[in-house]
Amino acid sequence: MSILLALIENRSDGWIMAPQQDTKQRKAEHVQIVLNEDVTGKGITTGFERYRFEHQALPEIDFDSISLQTNFLDKTLATPLLVSSMTGGTHETGNINRVLATAAQERGWALALGSMRVAIENPETHATFQMRPFAPDIPILINLGAIQLNRGIGLDQCRQIVEIADADALILHLNPMQEVFQPNGDTNFAGLLQKIEALSKKLDVPVGVKEVGWGIHGSLAKQLYDCGVHFIDVAGAGGTSWSQVESFRSTPILKRAADAFLDWGIPTADCIYDVRKKVLNGFLIASGGLQSGVDVAKSIALGANLAGFGRFLLRDAVDEPSKLVERMAQVELELKLAMFGVGAVTIDSLGHKFINRIG
Repeated sequence: MSILLALIENRSDGWIMAPQQDTKQRKAEHVQIVLNEDVTGKGITTGFERYRFEHQALPEIDFDSISLQTNFLDKTLATPLLVSSMTGGTHETGNINRVLATAAQERGWALALGSMRVAIENPETHATFQMRPFAPDIPILINLGAIQLNRGIGLDQCRQIVEIADADALILHLNPMQEVFQPNGDTNFAGLLQKIEALSKKLDVPVGVKEVGWGIHGSLAKQLYDCGVHFIDVAGAGGTSWSQVESFRSTPILKRAADAFLDWGIPTADCIYDVRKKVLNGFLIASGGLQSGVDVAKSIALGANLAGFGRFLLRDAVDEPSKLVERMAQVELELKLAMFGVGAVTIDSLGHKFINRIG
């Protein structure tokens, strides 16, 4: 092996590695990059444009009788909608979480918080994740990188962060392609399935698993359900690309490499279809690039139980919270309109409506 090649392949060398940063600084940078840079995947879409509902000219229902109500984690939700995991850990991101929590409570959406690794490392950040006073009635989900189970975080720490946030469930996120592009990222994903299974059996609240934007296919979903995971969020491709996010804070060689992965991942619609083909039951969340209530309707018709929005909501949460509530209400209206167009009066009945793949 040449000296040059050895330097490039050695991630401990400065060719690849950037200086160490603490978790709080990294989370703050992520928010700024997502807000201000073009980090959407290129050459890949969510796949929803390839599906069309069979329009029902005589729906035989009253629009005013349409209900979006659903159940999740033993709680009744006004909508089948989720504010996806985004942030927390700094004063500014704590404010974002409070805005999101207040809006989610008002509209009846479930709420997922950003990674709580920072809360384990920095007790002074706990308040940025304590959203129960602002969202007393909705499910609150906390989030932790599954890779942290290989970094010494175990059952006790997971119980601790559940207690900090008064959470209804813990999400373990899978982000191998983000970590490999992240300066000083954690890349040892060996043996995690067994650790996820052990945690799912012992933790006092349900454990879910999600991707971060490249998708979960049906075979992996089956493995996860079989090992005791309560729910899966496919978090498919077509929205934010975290290799692009990390490229803005990475070394030149990794930044250039990220361009080769602009179209990486499994489109969100394909994830939902494939998971339901292999697993008929098991609670399923659709996220990854959703842009409207019609996307939500298509997700549910393909087999999802809930649909999540992340970056779609972030700008309004930062700049104009009143518009955030309005945007959430618009998604709900679009979902109701789609349900009227196919003659579905409940979310359960929407899941049985015919949808065509057109490409």
